Amino acid sequence: MSIGLGRAGRRMAVATVFLTWAQAAQSAPVVEETLPSPAMTGHFKLQTPDGRTLSDSSFHGKWLLVYFGYTNCPDVCPTVLNEIGLALNEMGPRAKKVQPVFITVDPARDKAPVLRKYMSSFDPRIVGLRGDGEATEAAAKAFHVYYRPVALGNAQYTMDHSGYLYLIDPKGKFVSLITGNLPGHGIAQELKKQIR
Repeated sequence: MSIGLGRAGRRMAVATVFLTWAQAAQSAPVVEETLPSPAMTGHFKLQTPDGRTLSDSSFHGKWLLVYFGYTNCPDVCPTVLNEIGLALNEMGPRAKKVQPVFITVDPARDKAPVLRKYMSSFDPRIVGLRGDGEATEAAAKAFHVYYRPVALGNAQYTMDHSGYLYLIDPKGKFVSLITGNLPGHGIAQELKKQIR
C-alpha cells in the first residue's frame, strides 16, 4: 500500500514538473535559428529612412555587421543595437572599417518615419534599412534569417526572429555569426579577431 502511494506521489510530482515546463514553453516565444551555410549570399537591396536605395555592394570594401530586428521589439533589439554602438567605441580606429546595418523584419509597421525615429536613439554609425515585404523576405533568405509574426490578440502581433549578428568581409563573403546576447565588449572582441 505504501509502495503504491509512493509511486502515485512520484507520478504526481513528474506530472506537475512536466505541466509547469509545458506552460513555460508555451508562454515563451519559439525562435528557430537557421545557421548560415556556404550558400548564404548576404545580398540585400533596401531603403534608408530618407529613401536612398542601398545594397550589400554599396558597402563594398567595408566589413558589414548585419542585425535583423524590428522597432516594436520591447527589449532584445534595442539592447543589441546599443551594444553594437558600445562595441564600435571600444574598437577605436578599427571601427571605421565596420559598417553596422539594422534590417527590419516588420515592414508593415516600420515605415520610413518610424525607422528614422527609432534609429535616432542609437549610434549614428548604424544604418537602418527597410523594404517592402518581398525585399525583406529576399534579404532574410540571403542571410538564412528566420522571422515570423506571432499574434497577440486584438489585432496586435510581435515578431519572432533570428538573433544573430552576421559578419561579412569587405569582399562580400560571410565570415562568422556573433550571438546577439553578447555585451558590447564581447562583440568588440569577436570583431577584433577578424578585423586588423
